[in-house]
Amino acid sequence: MQNRLLRVHRKSNMATLTLNRPEKKNSLSPGLVKILLQTLGELSADDTIRTLVIRGAGDKSFCSGYDIGSLPTRRSDDPHEKLKRLNSVESLFKAIVNYPFPVIAVINGVAFGAGCELAVCCDIRIGADNIRIGMPPAKLGLVYPWSGLQRFIQVIGLKSTKEIFFTGRAYEGIRLKELGLVDYLLPGDKLESFTCRMAEEIAANAPLALKGTKRSLNLLFRAAQFDKNNLKEAESITRASFLSEDLKEGQKAFLEKRKPEFKGK
Repeated sequence: MQNRLLRVHRKSNMATLTLNRPEKKNSLSPGLVKILLQTLGELSADDTIRTLVIRGAGDKSFCSGYDIGSLPTRRSDDPHEKLKRLNSVESLFKAIVNYPFPVIAVINGVAFGAGCELAVCCDIRIGADNIRIGMPPAKLGLVYPWSGLQRFIQVIGLKSTKEIFFTGRAYEGIRLKELGLVDYLLPGDKLESFTCRMAEEIAANAPLALKGTKRSLNLLFRAAQFDKNNLKEAESITRASFLSEDLKEGQKAFLEKRKPEFKGK
């Protein structure tokens, strides 16, 4: 299962997946998403792997998000086609949430956008004390997909979700714990040993109890679902943002490292 984009390391009843694009701040390229989905599928069929750890290569980035250059912006495009590229990312998030055993995120560097949601999809988040985490869609002119917003609400609550999405800030320090974005903040040199001890402790527990508890918790979360009309409206709002001039300007400003000039259309 080794791939230049993803390193897989097995140890006893644990497996560690390392996003291996340090030169791109471990951002999610279509190729990395594909190999992650494939690897998660293979590991989920192996009941001997009872704890999964996800981290980024190096010590600068956990995952900086989805490749901004991969986001389509031409207004002439069909919005369904524009969203299609992100469908595989949503499939990745679901695969992590539904992975049969506990998943730990080791946030060893920045986690923005889709990288932040990748961490939120994990059951436990352990971060280095110098990390920065944020959700910048509002700064890009994008309405985040409803499924992602729902996931954040389920994990960190409505109040924290509103703040991080409305401000688009990059958070650091103790505020990360206050918002629920991380469970533990540790010095970088303690991150590996602390995570290993926790992963080993979890993996040593009864596999049926781990698997059954995670499945039951996921079923409880599914109790609150959109009805068809609400779902249709939420999806149309996101599609409209993909066709907006603001999204095109937000992406251009991001790449040019300047402040965007939004027009609200």
